[in-house]
Amino acid sequence: MPSKVGFIGLGNMGGPMAMNLLKHGFPLVVHDIDPAKAKALQDRGATVASSPAEVARAVQRTISMVETTAQAESVIVGERGVIHGASGGHLVISMSTIDPFAARRLHAQLAVKGIKMLDAPVSGGTVRAASGELSIMVGGDHVAFTACQDLFKAMGTHIFYIGDIGQGLAMKLVNNMLVQVNLVAVCEALIMGVKAGLDPQMIYDVVRVSTGNSVAFETRVPKIIAGDFAPGGTVDISFKDQELETAFAKQLSVPLLLANLTQQVYQMARAAGLNKQDSSAIIHVLENLAGVKVSRG
Repeated sequence: MPSKVGFIGLGNMGGPMAMNLLKHGFPLVVHDIDPAKAKALQDRGATVASSPAEVARAVQRTISMVETTAQAESVIVGERGVIHGASGGHLVISMSTIDPFAARRLHAQLAVKGIKMLDAPVSGGTVRAASGELSIMVGGDHVAFTACQDLFKAMGTHIFYIGDIGQGLAMKLVNNMLVQVNLVAVCEALIMGVKAGLDPQMIYDVVRVSTGNSVAFETRVPKIIAGDFAPGGTVDISFKDQELETAFAKQLSVPLLLANLTQQVYQMARAAGLNKQDSSAIIHVLENLAGVKVSRG
């Protein structure tokens, strides 16, 4: 029987990821600040803990899947964090998209107590989180990476060992920056085409089999046309990730022209109250500016 695993953070991504671990036979000890989310896992057989520290006391491997760097710091090294419950040899797997430099600081703090850490951010959104087909980008000790293959294979189909601690997160930020910039370009192109009199479905049909296609185009345009902005990844999360990207680039002395510029579109969407909708809801900002309607929503 697989060994017991801790899982902290049961939101839109963490919930289905934890559910896949249960489906693969891993006994879980879970924690979330929202009792209802923990209850959903408890109903499937998981044990609910009152704090991250309590989770760590019960297991030897703990996954953290929270939203922000501050939340990751709180659940890992905060007052009731994993560090206060874990024993030597414990392994923390931080799967959140957070600041790579913060991950390195957390790794150093944990190492003082003999606790190991991997950063293992994921890509694929809520659909692939539910289907167990995530891409997982891992940084940290290779021996620890090998020891977690069973967990990664239960949650993902594309598993990459990137390098030292923080390198998985660096790779994730590269990926996210490309998607977020591209999505703004996709929305601008749709707006221009519709204002020129083109049918949005025809734009999709033509571009999908032409050189302008991309994952952002192929997956988001049908939802935009249908007016379906149920979140796979919210505007808020996209904006948060862009904050990480631009701050990381500053620390590396790398100029980011498009990432900084397109971030303002996501900020405008947040200001318009679209923050909890799917990131493709940025189309509404551009529709208002251009005086044209693409989506039915």
